[in-house]
Amino acid sequence: MPQVVGVLTRRFGDFDAAEDAVQESLIDAAAQWPEQGVPANPRGWLIQVAYRRMIEQVRNEQSRRRREELVAAQEPAGERTAPAADDALERERDDTLTTLFLCCHPALSPASAIALTLRSVGGLTTAEIARAFMVPEATMAQRISRAKQRIKASGVPFRMPDHQERPRRLASVLHVLYLIFNEGYASSAGPDLHRVELSREAIRLARTAHALLPDDCEVAGLLALMLLTDARRPARTDAIGTPIPLTDQDRSLWDAGAVAEGVALITAALSRGAVGPYQLQAAIAAVHDEAATAGETDWPQILALYGLLERMSDNPMVTLSRAVAAAMVHGPATGLDMLKALDADGRLAEHHRFYATRAHLLEMAGDRQAAVDDYRAAAGRTTSTPERDYLTTRAARLSSDLRRQP
Repeated sequence: MPQVVGVLTRRFGDFDAAEDAVQESLIDAAAQWPEQGVPANPRGWLIQVAYRRMIEQVRNEQSRRRREELVAAQEPAGERTAPAADDALERERDDTLTTLFLCCHPALSPASAIALTLRSVGGLTTAEIARAFMVPEATMAQRISRAKQRIKASGVPFRMPDHQERPRRLASVLHVLYLIFNEGYASSAGPDLHRVELSREAIRLARTAHALLPDDCEVAGLLALMLLTDARRPARTDAIGTPIPLTDQDRSLWDAGAVAEGVALITAALSRGAVGPYQLQAAIAAVHDEAATAGETDWPQILALYGLLERMSDNPMVTLSRAVAAAMVHGPATGLDMLKALDADGRLAEHHRFYATRAHLLEMAGDRQAAVDDYRAAAGRTTSTPERDYLTTRAARLSSDLRRQP
């Protein structure tokens, strides 16, 4: 509940303690709500319970007197009660965005800032973040703990950064929102392909950032990318949750309103000046979304956009996507040649998407046995149950076709 953490951090000035208090209030809710019923204002209830926890901590710590004076200074005289729920809810959006910028404090390394924000604002578990960073869970837990302590030691006030501070922290903020959205749109692990609450929260925060910084083209580009991508979510799975490839999706199920909003955002952003990576990704998503059918997709334009994106960022995932676009334009052999160089690079050696992409191109090229092997290799490397099932099924169907051949 980043909104609740934000309310308490603003009032007490202690981000780490606020998060602990909110976690305890969530435990109380899990124990009480099933028996007593969910309160009419759940967030207000959490704020009040967590607030009382904070007061208890203030009174029990050695720095009790100093902290009580701080609390007293922040509240009108005579008011030592829990904050009004309506007042807290009225300012949730600002508090959440302020918490986001706090987690991206310049005292932290980019990796620590991203990990802390994914935990505190995005709601990802330490294990999920550890998988994203490809490190042991214990290592990630220590990194997040150290990040909290560093923010606490810095004494930074709980407020939005000023005009001079903002640019150097905005890049981390946008990257964090991008990661949160991606985890929600294509969950890295578990039984579901989507974690809708995460993608919606990322879009909400991106809207808030865009309202705050309406002239920033990369903020607009990121919001457009999220909208254009999330618009396809209703068509991404069948009735039992099995993934459906983009080329096979029923495009009538796509969210036309989100597509229109995303296209308008990216069109306006591209016309205003320097182009960044989020704008390029949004432009690629727009080309896909504006095609009435898969066969009408403007693959040459997509290939050109991936070429520009690759020049901006040494990201193997971009190269992987460009190989697919090249295969669609010039044939699968061209894409497979590009994957040979990517394979030698080694950065995607254990990533399931490399093997799934190569399997797809091998299938296009007619090398079905090699495609079966790579689909199986991809299935063995993903921690997403729907993706594993899809890849396994794909391999099984191709293998069955091979057995039927004379």
